[in-house]
Amino acid sequence: MTDAKPPVPARPAATVLLVRDGEAGIEVFMVVRHREIEFAGGALVFPGGRVEEDDKALGGADPMDGFRIAGIRETFEECGVLLARPRGSEALVDATRLLGIEALHRAAVAKGEVPLSAMLAAEGLEPAMDAMVHFAHWITPASRSKRFDTQFFLAAAPPDQVAVHDGHESEDSVWIRPLQACEEANQGKRRLVFATRKNLEKLARFATVAEALAASRQARVVAVMPEMVQTELGWRLTIPAEADYGGSVFEVLDAPAI
Repeated sequence: MTDAKPPVPARPAATVLLVRDGEAGIEVFMVVRHREIEFAGGALVFPGGRVEEDDKALGGADPMDGFRIAGIRETFEECGVLLARPRGSEALVDATRLLGIEALHRAAVAKGEVPLSAMLAAEGLEPAMDAMVHFAHWITPASRSKRFDTQFFLAAAPPDQVAVHDGHESEDSVWIRPLQACEEANQGKRRLVFATRKNLEKLARFATVAEALAASRQARVVAVMPEMVQTELGWRLTIPAEADYGGSVFEVLDAPAI
């Protein structure tokens, strides 16, 4: 008998729920991942990706700030929104200045040719880490061959910046009400993964961006690593009840990410 292989280490990652107030309630920016990407290919997801060494260094001593920086970088790379401000200013970069920054730096940062820290230094900017409100923490199950330890953040979309998918990692994008995304997945119009669905449902509790941000600043974030279990009703996914997703046992409605 051979010993079972240890689980693949989970890579640190960050994802951002970029939100705005729409006519019918809160809306979140989501991208459709390119179908040829191994992880969650073709799925409707929030912008995000793994934490790089430069993110950790720019974040400083607090490990959570490295995740925040990664979320800021990925939001800039994937949708052209930059959660940063000129040094000494309380206001985020305005749309006019962002056009020049994007033209000079977005592609190079996305390709890893220029670190975010160098771009910010060159433009006299500092990351708006205070705009990144901790929302959730999900870890890919130990049985999977590709795993992420992902911190989710909520951020209000700057009103004068335009979010647009990058055309590389993502092939489409949409501002959408959280429950609308879930309903369209139920109808077969979109593909979601379990973590995305549960965080959409959690976000749907709030009527406005201000309400969502205020509640999330006060909430306790509990780490979630889903487990598949056999029940009398069939296979179900379990998560900690204290993570506040409205229960601990859920029907499997979505295909695996990989």
